[in-house]
Amino acid sequence: MVDEPELFRQGGFRLASRLFIEGDIRGDERQVRRLREFAQAEDPLADAVVAMIRGRKAGEGRQLFERALKHGIEALDEPPGELVDFFASVERTPYWVDFARIERGARAITRTGLLGLFPLGDMSLMGGYLASRATKALVGTGEIEYMASRRLVETATWWIDVTTPGNLRRGESGYASALRVRLVHAHVRAAMNRREDWDYSAWDRPINQVQTTGTLLLFSLVFVFGVQLLGIRFTERERADILHLWRYVGWLMGIDEELLPANEGDAWRLLWLLAATEFIPDEDSKRLARALLKSHAEIGNGRGAIGKVLAHVSVRVHSSISRLVLGKVNADFLELPNDPVAQAAVLAAAAVNFAAETVRRRVPGATALQERIGHAGRKTYVERLGKLFNPDTTYGSHMRTEPRRAA
Repeated sequence: MVDEPELFRQGGFRLASRLFIEGDIRGDERQVRRLREFAQAEDPLADAVVAMIRGRKAGEGRQLFERALKHGIEALDEPPGELVDFFASVERTPYWVDFARIERGARAITRTGLLGLFPLGDMSLMGGYLASRATKALVGTGEIEYMASRRLVETATWWIDVTTPGNLRRGESGYASALRVRLVHAHVRAAMNRREDWDYSAWDRPINQVQTTGTLLLFSLVFVFGVQLLGIRFTERERADILHLWRYVGWLMGIDEELLPANEGDAWRLLWLLAATEFIPDEDSKRLARALLKSHAEIGNGRGAIGKVLAHVSVRVHSSISRLVLGKVNADFLELPNDPVAQAAVLAAAAVNFAAETVRRRVPGATALQERIGHAGRKTYVERLGKLFNPDTTYGSHMRTEPRRAA
């Protein structure tokens, strides 16, 4: 058997292995070797579209992609073969996709409201920085470190978009967002492949299938686990529906079907294998963690003395959530502040949330009401972000990525 990964030795994931996970999820050497094969796999269909775009005059290829995305490939008079193949693939919906389940999963996510964004930043993104090979493309573009706040806002906006009920139907905004981000990955991958200093033996193929799968699990399984640690209560069916939603998102984003978990047990086993092979932090992990903490501190910008207090509290609370989940060793390596008072406050808030959730499950109509409240909160949040940061929801700026400097 493979040695127990650090992520599952302490913190929240150690608790998960005792309370939330059924059976033995440990992988063996053969499974590790099979998983590692996907570290050399990219996304041929999306990569071909990017090559087509680069081969045309500025803006032309992207416009063709957007027209096909909004109106269908049939809207193009003479569509490039690369676009025909890409859209023929994404529109070939797998037999296992159940849109009723996707809608239920979206409603369950929406019910968490703004609380659901805490696991996104403090567990999913911060935890993802432990995967040092995956961070190389992030550091290579320079934007995650030097434009952290804007990119984090765009990530949150994208996440809300794809998890809003109704948005993953063909032609809807979440469906379009998933495909646009798939193309962003292909642009960044092409940029990294043009770098003379990209170390394929140490870092694998840039934004490969393993790394994209890891991101999917951070946004799906880790989200579900994270909000439960913060006091949210899901039924078994709700958890399954949330993971089903993300399975379809993963398929839209070009992940090989072999890597798409069919259920919660599959997801935990895959996360264990990823933790054992990918979650190996280095100095770039620390750089990205510092950038994320800095973005949390920016809540106090321009607010004087009160702003300094808000910035301090924000960093301590977010760091405490990360510490409770990732464990002491990982948190210390990432140089996250250790504040026992803030950690106690987080645990107390989780207990209050759990009590409120217990009441919700017993009061008729309370769940539907909480879904409406959560939806309104998320909508207001996105509108405020739009006014403050003007995020690029078409991701056009990220589709012009060029190699910036050595990672």
